[in-house]
Amino acid sequence: MTANEKMRAEGNLEQLGTNSKTEAIAANSSPSEILNHHHESNGHQSNGASGPEVGSQDNGGLVVAKPEVNSLAEPADTVRPTQKVATPRRRWHINYGWVTLISIMVTILGLAIDNVWLGFAGAISTLVVSVRILLPSWGQIWSQLVPGPWRSFIVGCGGLVAGIITLLMLSGANQQPGSRNIQINWDAIGAVGEVVGALGQILIAIIAVYVAWRQYVISKELTIQQNRITQQQTIDAYFQGVSDLALNDEGLLEDWPQERAIADGRTASILSSVDADGKAKIIRFLSQSKMLTPLRRDRHLGRPILDGDGGYAEDRASGVRVIDLGVMLAGADLSSTDLRWTELSEANLVRANLCNCDLVKANFSRTILYEANLAEADVMGTRFFYGEAETASPRSRTERPNYKTGEYTGAVIENADFTNVKRLSDAQRYYCCAWGGSKTRATIPGGCEGIPNKLDR
Repeated sequence: MTANEKMRAEGNLEQLGTNSKTEAIAANSSPSEILNHHHESNGHQSNGASGPEVGSQDNGGLVVAKPEVNSLAEPADTVRPTQKVATPRRRWHINYGWVTLISIMVTILGLAIDNVWLGFAGAISTLVVSVRILLPSWGQIWSQLVPGPWRSFIVGCGGLVAGIITLLMLSGANQQPGSRNIQINWDAIGAVGEVVGALGQILIAIIAVYVAWRQYVISKELTIQQNRITQQQTIDAYFQGVSDLALNDEGLLEDWPQERAIADGRTASILSSVDADGKAKIIRFLSQSKMLTPLRRDRHLGRPILDGDGGYAEDRASGVRVIDLGVMLAGADLSSTDLRWTELSEANLVRANLCNCDLVKANFSRTILYEANLAEADVMGTRFFYGEAETASPRSRTERPNYKTGEYTGAVIENADFTNVKRLSDAQRYYCCAWGGSKTRATIPGGCEGIPNKLDR
């Protein structure tokens, strides 16, 4: 074997050993370690005397070019290790309930065989595990059992008791003369315990009263809500029943006397069983459906007469209403309700409460408002009379109303309360001052100076 062949064989064996070593390192090392290994190998080759340089020629005339190794780039012959997917570790879930039961059994076993250490270990384990179970739920129990306004109070009471007990223990009365050791006065502590027990019983009674009161408030709110739902259902049934009586195959409001009497009875019954808002809803429904308006009728058949404009003709003097309110609203509470554009003419509203009502465009002509309360009501456009204020006068039992001059078309407003009524016009103020009497005149906004008292009382 020649010298060149011997050197070539030694080079192949060395390269084979290097590749095997590289593969072994790649299989067991990280990419950074592989890169360091190649850097070390390349450095070893560059410093060795046996490695041929670039452009050098061996004895056999073979030119060997040594590649430059870039330390920042990954070598071309680097073997990439396969990325291993990390398997999640199995977490052990401890069943604290079973641990508690086992601890209790250990405690019982220790007591049964008279083993102090076994019983002590079981008791400590039971205590620790029980605290671990109860601790996460303590916040929820505290929030549910103790109302928000009482939490700070309860904590403060506990702090007060702890402070008093500590002061008693650290006071000079608990120390022996000439000694710095604290001697606990158990009699004083017992007295404090009795006081704390009494205060605790009082606190428990207060909390029980508070809880009972809150239950009453919640029950009352639910009852009110249920009553509102029931009332609305009753009102809807009334609307449907009255509509069925007023509407038939012959046309709108082709009502007969018996039908009107039944409608009056239903209206009187429901107005006495609903609250102020329910009364206002019924009045608005009847007003908008023209059931409270006096209509001109055929004298033979009693049918309403059309006015030629798509509606029914009104007859204030001698018309017949589908429903006559009469005394259904006498003394009724209608305070703070919406009565806009309602037809309440000739209704008996004696001592009715209309305080803070919206009476915009409501019709009170020939209405009895004797001793009614209209304080703070909005009376913009409210009709108290027909004709002119100077010639208008209240209704009369014997005289027929004159809707041109206003005589006997006005409302009876004697002794009514008009305190702080809103948007009272000059004509309304004149009529109320003239026919309201001395008590009504005293409540008219702006006064009644210069307006005569035509009632003379």
